[in-house]
Amino acid sequence: MLKLTKRQYGILLALLGATLYAVNAPFSKIVLDYLPPILTAGFLYLGSGLGMLAIASFRSRHGTDNVEKKLDRKEWPYVLAMIALDIVGPICLMVGLQKTTAANASLLSDFEIVATALLAWLFFRERISKRLWVGIAFVTLSCCVLSCEEMDSLRFSSGSLYVILAAFCWGLDNNCTRRIASKDPMQIVLMKGIFSGVGMLLIGFLIGETIEVIWPIFAAMAIGLVSYGLSVFVDIYAQRSLGAARTSAYYAVAPFIGTGLSLLIFRQTPPHTYWVGLALMAVGAWLCAKDSFDDKINMLNDN
Repeated sequence: MLKLTKRQYGILLALLGATLYAVNAPFSKIVLDYLPPILTAGFLYLGSGLGMLAIASFRSRHGTDNVEKKLDRKEWPYVLAMIALDIVGPICLMVGLQKTTAANASLLSDFEIVATALLAWLFFRERISKRLWVGIAFVTLSCCVLSCEEMDSLRFSSGSLYVILAAFCWGLDNNCTRRIASKDPMQIVLMKGIFSGVGMLLIGFLIGETIEVIWPIFAAMAIGLVSYGLSVFVDIYAQRSLGAARTSAYYAVAPFIGTGLSLLIFRQTPPHTYWVGLALMAVGAWLCAKDSFDDKINMLNDN
């Protein structure tokens, strides 16, 4: 039986989390035809929280619950910051999805790599190699290309800018998560999902958003369980092995999975700028992931 090192196990978890997250943009785009954006974001996160609560209850009843360290008082600032960021980020993404294509939004979400790495470098002293800097430059250039509605006049798409803002929020959220990654992942996901979801629903109802059809609520909650609940759950375990910046680098595959799903579902023909952005993003994502792989290639494997 093949025995994985701690690092290899972390990489597999990061890739699994990225795949689960990739369903978010294309399927949320469908739900947005029936629900307003802030309520959609709220039900996505509430679904992740309630779904993970059901899984936690099942594990507890059947004696399969692992013993994990619980959050303590000194970690509450990170938890509160994560809840706030998980309110602002999804709202920005849902507003952006209304104004741009799901394929475009999927690719732009790779800006999360840039935000995570730069914030980890600036505030948490994580090292960034020359290769990762080059990868960040390619991702940033791709985001600029994808955000332009008209290349001649450099008119930027407001939808794209909202998606980039969402990615920045999640980049900061990733770094907050890294600070408490040693604690119970189930507890973290439950708090993020339920409190952020309720917060967004309150905001949505207070500004006058309404629900006209019931079934999209359950669809949004199912999408949220997969893309925000299960994805974050495995992401926390991945961060224990890889760190925030490197885990985010492996998440670079998610936009390409999301893009493929979007093109299959909506059958839209993207403009030529999309293909330029796709090529730049692919190079940037490869450099970021390659940096993550090579960073400890000469170090002893962790068992």
